Amino acid sequence: MAQLGARTRKFDRFAKWAPGAAVLVLLGFTLLLVAAALAARPVPEDVPGNAVASVASALMTETDESADRDTDLRLYDRIAERVGEGENYYVVAIEEQRARDFPVRPGVAVRLPTLAWVSGHVGPWGMMAVAFVLGVAVFIAWWDRLENEPGGREYRTYILLLLAIGALAGFKPHYLALHEVWAGMFVALSLGLYRPGQWGWALVFAAAALALRELALPYVCLMGTMALMRGERVEAVAWSLVAGLFLIGLAAHVSLVGALASTADPVSPGWLALRGLGGWTGNIVASSPLQLLPSWLAAPLVLLPLIGWAGWRSDLGLTGFLLCFGYGLGFMTFGRENNFYWALVVMPVWFVGLAFVPRALSSLWASARGQ
Repeated sequence: MAQLGARTRKFDRFAKWAPGAAVLVLLGFTLLLVAAALAARPVPEDVPGNAVASVASALMTETDESADRDTDLRLYDRIAERVGEGENYYVVAIEEQRARDFPVRPGVAVRLPTLAWVSGHVGPWGMMAVAFVLGVAVFIAWWDRLENEPGGREYRTYILLLLAIGALAGFKPHYLALHEVWAGMFVALSLGLYRPGQWGWALVFAAAALALRELALPYVCLMGTMALMRGERVEAVAWSLVAGLFLIGLAAHVSLVGALASTADPVSPGWLALRGLGGWTGNIVASSPLQLLPSWLAAPLVLLPLIGWAGWRSDLGLTGFLLCFGYGLGFMTFGRENNFYWALVVMPVWFVGLAFVPRALSSLWASARGQ
């Protein structure tokens, strides 16, 4: 038993905490889980596309895909189809959004053109092939990284299974038109490829995530900040350069939309929603298999991976904790209820922290008892 305790604490951030601090952490996290359960709201049945959340549906083949697809997905399908026929993306996107009474102002209400351009030119079967290659690449990258992460090899099977559960929440043929799905997989690939001092390919695929959806920007900023804190100035500059170039590109995108939009076009409601803890847990539940559970149970389970990430004493553990915690704070502050699918940007990696929850709680309990 003593050997097991020593092994449990070997890689755990909580192992050396004073008993009083460990008790406070356990109490605080328990209260947070209770608050999440109390703040939980059922997933609205009329939220577009909420079937994204079901792993079971990820393994199904729809018999009538056109009837199943919501307005957003049909919009992206039609835009890609017309772009593939040679039409100008910005003209097409604004025309199609107007036809469906979708907002085109401000300019960020119109998606970046990357996914429509690629999808329009390679077609549905081509996108499925790209998705397959990307999925395989993510698992190979994580398998290799876990080989050298403290505790990674021991828990690799569980981590990869949790990675698959998060990825399958949206990464399937029926939902490949969603920009957030692709951005999330590229974020996962970037994180799997990253090593301190070996960050080139991680930077490339983080840039690919940004090119698909601006919601990947916090990940890029996090990686740059962590590099700076480690004293890796060249790496920090590289991440900053990617972020800066993207912001220039985003400004150009907004300008192109603005040149074609008119004052008569509908304006998107504001994204500053301040939904609090319910916004955080609601986004994750609606974008994941947790949607299958009662809301009072699903909401606390959203937060449980955080303690696993925090307890994993490794570079990947710290990065995963800050990534999930940071996006969680963002979901509390920004995004309306029908923007729940933003969570797909971090969904592939979200549940990985669950693999380390038993070890983290065991370490905290041992510390609280003064062991």
